[in-house]
Amino acid sequence: MHVSQWGLRLPWRIGSLALVCLLSLFLTPQAHAIMGDNIGVDPAAMAMGNAVTADPPGINSIHFNPAGLARLPTGKFKTDTLVIAGIQTEEHYRSAPDMDIGGFTNDPLNETASGRVKHHLYIPGFGMLPWKLPVLAAGNLGFSFNKEGSPFTFGTTTYAPFIMSLDRTEDPDDPSRFMGKVVHMQRLVYLSPAVGYKYSDTLRFGVAVPIAHQAIVIETDMRMPNKLLGITGSLQKGFCGEEGKPNVIDTFTVGLCGGGKDGMLDPFKKVANMSMELTTPFDPTLNLGVLWEPTKSFGVGLSYQGGSNTVYHGRYSFKAEPMIRAFVQGLNSSLLGPMIGGIAGLPQHIPAIQSGNVVATIPFPDKWQLGFKVRPTDKLQLNMDVSYTDWAKWDAFQFKFDQDIYMLQMARMFGVADSTQVTMNQGLKNVFSFGYGVQYDVTPKLSLRFGYEPRKSSIPLNQITVLAPLPDTVVKSIGARIKLEKDTEINLAFSYMTGSYNVPARSNCNLNCDHFFNIVYNPYAAMDVDGAITIRYFGASLTHRF
Repeated sequence: MHVSQWGLRLPWRIGSLALVCLLSLFLTPQAHAIMGDNIGVDPAAMAMGNAVTADPPGINSIHFNPAGLARLPTGKFKTDTLVIAGIQTEEHYRSAPDMDIGGFTNDPLNETASGRVKHHLYIPGFGMLPWKLPVLAAGNLGFSFNKEGSPFTFGTTTYAPFIMSLDRTEDPDDPSRFMGKVVHMQRLVYLSPAVGYKYSDTLRFGVAVPIAHQAIVIETDMRMPNKLLGITGSLQKGFCGEEGKPNVIDTFTVGLCGGGKDGMLDPFKKVANMSMELTTPFDPTLNLGVLWEPTKSFGVGLSYQGGSNTVYHGRYSFKAEPMIRAFVQGLNSSLLGPMIGGIAGLPQHIPAIQSGNVVATIPFPDKWQLGFKVRPTDKLQLNMDVSYTDWAKWDAFQFKFDQDIYMLQMARMFGVADSTQVTMNQGLKNVFSFGYGVQYDVTPKLSLRFGYEPRKSSIPLNQITVLAPLPDTVVKSIGARIKLEKDTEINLAFSYMTGSYNVPARSNCNLNCDHFFNIVYNPYAAMDVDGAITIRYFGASLTHRF
């Protein structure tokens, strides 16, 4: 390629870098779906495959179907809940036989795999704690109040509708670090005023207002194995030599060698590190429910969990590696380089670190649940739920920064007119999910439970990422209810969730495309990516009068 032709195409390459440094953040919200559908809220629900809309579990009816509050016994009751979870992901990377990233064919990530991950805890008001933990733990506390003779039951509880935490920093060479070295997301409901109304012995209604704190924390390394970048690096090798020494011809053209050895481009090298922390301390939603139990052996429940247009505020930091900084510096130290940069509206330099404030709007989806309860015998109960979640509500996310972002300035060739904000489209789809539960009353004081959930992912395989590794999964659960005395009850549950995926090379432009001008973040270009997720979680609760 002639040097002048290369110079004209340079702005397109630099524009790709802009999106590299931002897209790893924009893909992050997809991971909400990982723990977003009733995992770990209540041990009784866990053990029944979360199929409890027609048989809401105690104080946590507030979440599943607030009409269930009107079934609670008269008096004041307290429920303490503990949930412990371990999340494990794994990814394997293999280069396609015909990999060629602009002349670079030996990806150092070929035939590598990610290691075990650790977890973090995030405390509202304090932030993410620095300790790496083998498991996640969450404690819930709920209260219910019913005055004798009143059709109203009041309650409130704390719980975490979702939590996702991955720390891949144990191994500095973990290949998955290019899509999340540290990823932590959680939605914590810290107050949920609710009321259940007993209209009759067979019909009940309920309403709750969960008020949540949400947090997203991410740190990730980034690389950009793009063909145009590879071609540029190959040209540098031929024109500048392996050491990248500047020469007179280059100085009077586009500055291909002006960055010296540090400015020699390699599509497989790290280009930047990005970290961000976003929170919203007050995000109320609305839960509505109705419960109809015409007989002791049959019941129907319907609930609605409202969404919101959640607005996050936080801080960001971009750290550019010497390679790309030296390359841009070399461009601007030549005769024609500044002219090309001026025409394209490119910055004259890339700072080592750029940080500031950011505001993001990320909708929280609505959800409908319909459940049935049948008791074919006095001892056996069968539950089934079907739910529908409006993940397509995540059609676009908007991010607004407090200053011009140098990376976005370089993306003007791709139509990004305002370098202080960006809107990112998403590819999630609405899904129906099912849950099944079986309860067998061994004695009046002991009941055994079994649950099964085939969960359809809202993220298609051509959109899935290592940052959001949620394929179709299956959840299997067991548990028990133990009544110690009339007003004291213990619920126990253990659940096992697993799923796997395979993304062939060049089939997912959020992950492994190698198109000449692809501008979506593809750190594993031309690689087959196999992955899996496993979540093991245990729950225990104690309910008693106080």
